[in-house]
Amino acid sequence: MIGNVGQCIPDGPCLIPVGFGLMAPSGVLMIGAALVLRDAVHRLLGWQWAIAAILFGAVLSFQFSPPALVVASVAAFLLSELADLAVYAPLHRKRLVLAVIASGVVGAAIDSAVFLWLAFGSLDFIAGQIVGKLWMTVIAAIILMAIRFRKTR
Repeated sequence: MIGNVGQCIPDGPCLIPVGFGLMAPSGVLMIGAALVLRDAVHRLLGWQWAIAAILFGAVLSFQFSPPALVVASVAAFLLSELADLAVYAPLHRKRLVLAVIASGVVGAAIDSAVFLWLAFGSLDFIAGQIVGKLWMTVIAAIILMAIRFRKTR
């Protein structure tokens, strides 16, 4: 997505609006979804499957990223997903919504910083990157709260 969707900058990423007047590289929503989906895999199948999903995601990133972005994409994915897992794991049994939100924030920040720095040598779009990824976290938290509310009724 980052090289084809949105407003493309010569020798830079393609950008999409993410709200609050911010722009972010267009792959931002997919990475936000990956962070939330990793939490779901952990919750439903356990941490071993979550680690397997992280490694599989890194292989996919390697396969589909343009050559110039492979190292940035894989490094950002692995580091952010492992950080997301480290925050999510101790919280998810007692405070699921907090676990999803906290791990999403940590994962989004690490993924954004690592990817932007390695891919472009700049953190110019970090605010937009984080906001874009957190949209997926907010959506997941709302869905989880709605499910929990329905179960208590």
